[in-house]
Amino acid sequence: MSQRAKNIQEQIQEQRQTITQHQLTFVRLLELPTEGLEERVRAEVLENPALEMADPAEHPQGSSDDKFDDEVTGDLTVDEDELEYGETTYTNEVGEEELAALGDYRTVDDIPDYTMNDYPAAAGEVIGEIPFSTATSFYELMKQQLGECNLAPQEHDMAEYLIGSLDDDGLLRKPLSAIVEELAIYQGLYVTEEELTRVLHTIQGFDPVGVGAQSLQECLILQLRRKPDTPAKQVAMRILEKAYDDFSYKRWERIMQNLNISEEALEEALEELTRLNPRPGSSLSEAMGAGLQQIIPDFFIHVDDDDNITFSLNDGNVPDLRVSESFTHMMAAYSTQKETRESREAMLFLKQKMEAAQGFIDIIEMRRRTLVTTMQAIIDMQRDYFLEGDERLLKPMLMKDVAERAGVDVSTVSRVSNCKYAETPFGIFPLKSFFGDSYRQPNFSKQRKEDVEGKEAPEIDVEKEEPTTLRQIKAIIQECVDGEDKRRPMTDEQLVEKLKEQGYDLARRTVAKYRQQLGIPVARMRR
Repeated sequence: MSQRAKNIQEQIQEQRQTITQHQLTFVRLLELPTEGLEERVRAEVLENPALEMADPAEHPQGSSDDKFDDEVTGDLTVDEDELEYGETTYTNEVGEEELAALGDYRTVDDIPDYTMNDYPAAAGEVIGEIPFSTATSFYELMKQQLGECNLAPQEHDMAEYLIGSLDDDGLLRKPLSAIVEELAIYQGLYVTEEELTRVLHTIQGFDPVGVGAQSLQECLILQLRRKPDTPAKQVAMRILEKAYDDFSYKRWERIMQNLNISEEALEEALEELTRLNPRPGSSLSEAMGAGLQQIIPDFFIHVDDDDNITFSLNDGNVPDLRVSESFTHMMAAYSTQKETRESREAMLFLKQKMEAAQGFIDIIEMRRRTLVTTMQAIIDMQRDYFLEGDERLLKPMLMKDVAERAGVDVSTVSRVSNCKYAETPFGIFPLKSFFGDSYRQPNFSKQRKEDVEGKEAPEIDVEKEEPTTLRQIKAIIQECVDGEDKRRPMTDEQLVEKLKEQGYDLARRTVAKYRQQLGIPVARMRR
């Protein structure tokens, strides 16, 4: 029997998308915030000798507020096809005035290095300073206080190890028995739990008050002991020592019954307890780091008295760029010389560097145009919010909606909104906070559809129904909780009824999910 060979022909269709180097550079620069752009531009200037910073005295770089001070109008759509750069041509004709501007220097090699390294500030220009921190960390602060204690060398080593075992909030959650074993294994110190406890009591006397406690209960007790003796303090101490579990679960009636105290005395004690800090270590770290975190807005949004919304783009300390005139003169000089191998290589090098410099300048300008176009689209769609500053006025807006309005791709909007901030009259917000999904009332829409199907109300259009953002629903829940009677806080079922009164038909579990996202505890924990 003859065997038949079967030839199987497979046709695989592949779709590949190529991206040019200019497009890749544009994408990367688009994602950078203002501070990152400054670093990228200065790095490019150092890398490409054909790219230089314009003289601020000849081309004064005004503030960012002067560049887009008026409301942006007109066609500012960005076509990504513009990133396809062709071969750039440069004229070989050099005027006498340009040659005279160089003085005695005819080529870039003739210019001394000291003139290239100095970049003096223009008159009135503010030189940015790099902030640095001289704050002491939590661990260093504890070490400083340890150095003021009169301890034996072995006790000092034990205390130092205990300080290193503290959690970020300042509490010691590791059992002392485990620390005793670790000291024997890693430090070669053989101590008992009693000795370690005495050293721990020394640490508990350090500042901030409450550090070194082995539980939240002990942390609050340590803080109360440092306070002046008052009747409210005495009652608060009894609550922590004898009714801590009831205090944790807010069983106020049981506390009053077991401790035989009045409601007024309980309220005074609770007011005293609310002033205590359950995380003494973390509060110190947050206070030290609060001044170090700095957000540089990329946009400045202004609203005048006539409700006109304008914005400006923050260029920061990004210098104005230009193609080096020295390279242009060298191109002209080589063009007049006899063509040799060395001259061709030199011409090719100069041409590549000048094309790269001009391409980078064009990308910077295109980035600016893209940012302006996208921000204008966001302002147009969220105009009511920027006028009032109320989060409930934020309309449902997706990146696709902004992309269609701005005439760019969705990925472009995503890169623009990533890691960028806008300064509004109501504060500084990330651009992503202006986006939000929509929510439609299921029951209400169903009723409207039924009306449409009937012949009595054919004029109603369900598709024109105004959608609601989830942020608006959460804002209503927050308002209900803030305005509730703290003695009788609202349950999730009651929140559902409140939302129904305002036209929002939500399930109880949905309301509970939004409540948890807002960081609001259950009703019995809000008393």
